[in-house]
Amino acid sequence: MNRRSFIGLAAVAATAQTSAPPPVSPVPTPRDWTNTNPVQYPDPDVIALDPKFRRYMIGNTAMKRLYVGTSWAEGPAWNGAGKFLVWSDIPANTQLRWIEDDSRVTTFRNPAGYSNGNTFDYEGRQISCEHGGRRIVRYEINGTITVLADKFEGKRLNSPNDVVVHPDGGIWFTDPPYGINGNYEGYQAPKEVKEAVYRIDPKTLQITKVTDEVVAPNGLCFSPDYKRLYVADTGARETKVWEVADNKLTAGKLFIKLDVPGTGAPSGFDGIRCDVDGNVWGGARPGVQIIAPSGERIGVIRLPENCSNVCFGGPRRNRLFMTASQSLYAIHVQTMGAHIC
Repeated sequence: MNRRSFIGLAAVAATAQTSAPPPVSPVPTPRDWTNTNPVQYPDPDVIALDPKFRRYMIGNTAMKRLYVGTSWAEGPAWNGAGKFLVWSDIPANTQLRWIEDDSRVTTFRNPAGYSNGNTFDYEGRQISCEHGGRRIVRYEINGTITVLADKFEGKRLNSPNDVVVHPDGGIWFTDPPYGINGNYEGYQAPKEVKEAVYRIDPKTLQITKVTDEVVAPNGLCFSPDYKRLYVADTGARETKVWEVADNKLTAGKLFIKLDVPGTGAPSGFDGIRCDVDGNVWGGARPGVQIIAPSGERIGVIRLPENCSNVCFGGPRRNRLFMTASQSLYAIHVQTMGAHIC
């Protein structure tokens, strides 16, 4: 090979490394979700928009639809001791459970207070956001229900949406008005407080407003070191991030304003979770979008339905569960969830 040819090939290689990735269609690959005709590896709907995402992709795994039949699926949370996933069908006033051992799906709770987001605390107790009661509740080991929050400064909350637990036992949750906007996901009622993000003290159950610099806060998650809090503001169609210190938020700023890859149409996160490397994974058209800690979009997982929320589960926390409209999906990834969810 002469010098000119070598330089030409080097230029082509350099261009390939620095040029933008090819356009991505938001339309998922047609496939048989019954697994009668399995998809060919690698899964065509797990797409790297940046080379950084390739390390999280597994070449010999495929997405599976674990269940179909909900009206609006939300709030996936993994129970490690029980080896099951619980999630909400809000309009049906039901919580469902997918059991890992045999992939059975059972009714977990009905009625369920028109619950939305769910999580488990460090003692294994389930915490749920109820639209119906406009409250945060904890299901105790003996089966009783403890109301953790239903009012702020004497006024009723709107409709708590999503919830996370801090290692200090504090419970952080968002409170948009979606559950009181009509009679489909709760009960129509007037707002009494401004939309906000709150913290519940684990010892006193005192509620503190940590920020109301939001239009309609939805999903939320901590960074792996708990020094940052991300909040998906679906009202503003953007995700914000704050610094966390002494249970207070400072230096709030825009983290990402999403669009649909390939079209530029507006999108936005609903439920979000962090992996151990600090990437934010969240439900957003056309499925799940993945954002690096620096704010760069690095990957997308296309789904045939609108994705509402995500959760890392399984024995190694390396299986991504996705609630999407009428279905529950899952795929293994080459990372782990940063926290219990």
